[in-house]
Amino acid sequence: MEIQFLLLVVSAILRMTSGDDMLLMPSLVTDQPYFDPTMRANMTAHVGRQCELHCRVHSIGNRTVSWIRGRDLRILTVGRYTYTSDLRYEALHQEGTNQWTLRIKSVQPRDQGIYECQISTKPIKAFPTYLKVLQPRSEILGSPDLYVQRDSMINLTCILHDLPEPPTYVLWYHTNKYHKNRNISYSSSRGGVSMIVEKGPTTTSYLLIQSARMSDSGVYTCAPSNINATRVTLHVLNGEFPAAMQTNGSVVIGGAAGETSGPAIVVILVTMFGRMLLHFAFHVT
Repeated sequence: MEIQFLLLVVSAILRMTSGDDMLLMPSLVTDQPYFDPTMRANMTAHVGRQCELHCRVHSIGNRTVSWIRGRDLRILTVGRYTYTSDLRYEALHQEGTNQWTLRIKSVQPRDQGIYECQISTKPIKAFPTYLKVLQPRSEILGSPDLYVQRDSMINLTCILHDLPEPPTYVLWYHTNKYHKNRNISYSSSRGGVSMIVEKGPTTTSYLLIQSARMSDSGVYTCAPSNINATRVTLHVLNGEFPAAMQTNGSVVIGGAAGETSGPAIVVILVTMFGRMLLHFAFHVT
């Protein structure tokens, strides 16, 4: 009985899908506009560069699409028209497409924030996009002052953050009482000087100088090709240590490198005991 029923069903389907009696499945039709589900809610731009925020709307009908700036609710664009005196903003839309673009030229830090793509429905439909603005910056670890002992290895590490692309080059300069902003040579008679560069979204340049000399003291400048330079003052010491000098994260109070004086030990023990008391009081409460 079940087999006969299945045969009847199959026969009916075959009749409906053959010849002029083909059964066509209706496509999904809606008169309500909706945002493309693949739109991005977060965008990143670099200072001074151009960025574009895209809004894709399906079944737009006779509605309009606008871009609104969240921090002051200013209308920036409506359709293909721009409604702001800031010439950095521009509306882009090609007739017959479902994409409305807000272009921002020469992005500035103040441009960071929420931008809403709005459809003129009732109530209004809105899709927020957060624009994060990155400002390239550089730093030399340990700046503004680094202390090393004579005859030790000097390692100056320059880190370049949030770059739109890696720098073409990174130059190092040295200034002391004998010369000013001298381009560091890696093949000079001094010898033992080398540089390593690791390029990427975060680029790092290492300036390595073997057997530190007193003449190596001075101001070192890390100068990438695409952002402002940064500086550090290097002090090469001849066995002496300034009071409470910090080197490589360790506080040295008097004494020689690698040694800890009596007062320093007392300070360390008092600090550890205080932390223990705070930890105990926190857990008791």
